[in-house]
Amino acid sequence: MKTLFAVSVLSLALAVPALAGEDDYVGPLNVPRDQWLPVSEVVQKIEAKGYKIHEIEADDGMYEFEAIDSSGARVEGHAHPATGEILDTRPDND
Repeated sequence: MKTLFAVSVLSLALAVPALAGEDDYVGPLNVPRDQWLPVSEVVQKIEAKGYKIHEIEADDGMYEFEAIDSSGARVEGHAHPATGEILDTRPDND
């Protein structure tokens, strides 16, 4: 009986985030959607650092982008949704 209860509680705990609407999800950085910068501002901030953005989207609570860096290499990266700060970049192997 205790096992059944524990499994039920665990199942419910895992299901609750899936029931939240996409606008409610704040991601690992825990930034509410109403505090996010508009995409256009984030693009301006990233391009000011020498990148040429090809694609940008909201993903897992932050902005994910594909770009060309100042040396001409294709990169993927993440930007903070409230500040536009580049959090990381890596080579785009696609």
